[in-house]
Amino acid sequence: MKFFIVDDSATIRVMLSNIIEEECLGTIVGEVEDGSEVYSDILSNQGVDILLIDLLMPNRDGIETVREISPFFQGKIIMISQVETKDMIGEAYELGVDHYITKPINRLEVVNILKKVSEHLRMERSLSDIQKSLSFLSDGQTHKPKNDFRTHQNRIINSGKNILLELGIIGESGNKDLLDILAILEKLEKDGIRETPPLKELYEKVIEKRHGSSVSPKIVKKEIKAGEQRIRRAIHQALEHIASLGLTDYTNPKFENYSSSFFDYSQVRIKMLELEGKKHDENYHSRINIKKFIQALYMEANG
Repeated sequence: MKFFIVDDSATIRVMLSNIIEEECLGTIVGEVEDGSEVYSDILSNQGVDILLIDLLMPNRDGIETVREISPFFQGKIIMISQVETKDMIGEAYELGVDHYITKPINRLEVVNILKKVSEHLRMERSLSDIQKSLSFLSDGQTHKPKNDFRTHQNRIINSGKNILLELGIIGESGNKDLLDILAILEKLEKDGIRETPPLKELYEKVIEKRHGSSVSPKIVKKEIKAGEQRIRRAIHQALEHIASLGLTDYTNPKFENYSSSFFDYSQVRIKMLELEGKKHDENYHSRINIKKFIQALYMEANG
């Protein structure tokens, strides 16, 4: 079994990892400290069978995360928390949580629940394989999934989420704006428009996508300003993340790939100097090139 652990406590993550490995229950394929870093496509790409997730986390809690991923995640979900409110537990079960482990962590309880959930999952998959075999024999043919535009667009959005995760900004508020822009650019390309529109036009299309075409000019103006600020903050955070990777390891693949394609090298260099505490020419101010970032994000997601 492949496990993925989500908990804002590093101690809890280590404890659970040790229990799983020492009891030979499976392997840990990933761990993060907040629900904002968890998406169904990421879990799918890593082949996660069982997700262990904390209920209370600072940015996006367990309930919100499960609500987003449960329609798409094919594995089992186990909630972990010291909160024992019946309403919250009930909501968790309604959303698709299979079991609930209470804190402080009890080794015996964890082992028993993980064994039970693993066995249940194996049984479900065995039955599913049998049903597929019988269906194939009765139909005499397999059904090919539809390859429509929506499926293609979902692939680009999922790819975009993975890139934003690698850029260190999947938890930033501007990531939703960037993903909406990806969807808009994909639609424009489908309609034969390959050139990236002016930023103001992209922002207007995002607002129309969210509020409808009848949205008032006052709201449009307000939302354009707020959206651009969110995107700018997210890009600044991505720049800092990439620069910090370069300081740690200049040959880091993420640094080599994203530092040149998403930013101007001078920007990255200035940020690296700032992180090192070194001064640079105050007359030279780096400017975030939002359009270049968006174009690079689309090219990378569509590659």
